[in-house]
Amino acid sequence: MKFKMIHENYNVYDLKKSIDFYGEALGLTETRRKESSDGSFIIVYLTSDSSDFELELTWMRDMDRPYNLGDCEFHLAFETDDFEAAHALHEKMGCICFENKEMGIYFIEDPDGYWLEILPPKK
Repeated sequence: MKFKMIHENYNVYDLKKSIDFYGEALGLTETRRKESSDGSFIIVYLTSDSSDFELELTWMRDMDRPYNLGDCEFHLAFETDDFEAAHALHEKMGCICFENKEMGIYFIEDPDGYWLEILPPKK
């Protein structure tokens, strides 16, 4: 029996702000969306042309405050082919929240407080 990872879900408070962030910061684009008939939720799937893995963003109409992420001891990782350019972009965006120069990695934070690890290409 084999399993394939296909997506990860993040619940978001401001869907447009999140879509814009993921587009600018990581080049992700919307591939499809599902909207409930009563308007209670919208699910948007984002992906890049370098992978078939999807990030699922879920917006809930009745959520009246930003999500509490606890200690935020989880993250999604992205490998980039141009680490220096990615770092410069994220620095310009002001979204770098933690950097470990010894390990050669850093994290960015999305509008809802989710941490995303940025890795250089594997050698």
